[in-house]
Amino acid sequence: MSDLVVKQDIIKPGRYRHYKGNEYEVIGVGTHSETLETLVIYRPLYGEGGLWVRPVTMWDEIIEKDGVIMKRFEYIGEASLKKDER
Repeated sequence: MSDLVVKQDIIKPGRYRHYKGNEYEVIGVGTHSETLETLVIYRPLYGEGGLWVRPVTMWDEIIEKDGVIMKRFEYIGEASLKKDER
């Protein structure tokens, strides 16, 4: 099984909360055309929006904040299609 398939199973589309509190929608997982690095494709659900990419290794990181160990991004549910929530 390829790394991309494994990461698509781990990083599923939907809403995520960043450890700092903002929410994001994951569109999917892709592969960089030159480096073959696996990337998460997402957009913020606040501000101007736009599409962003982040290496899956960073997306799936475990971090420490104020002595508490947590995920950088926590899955919180399916994506909402409501425009006013972006």
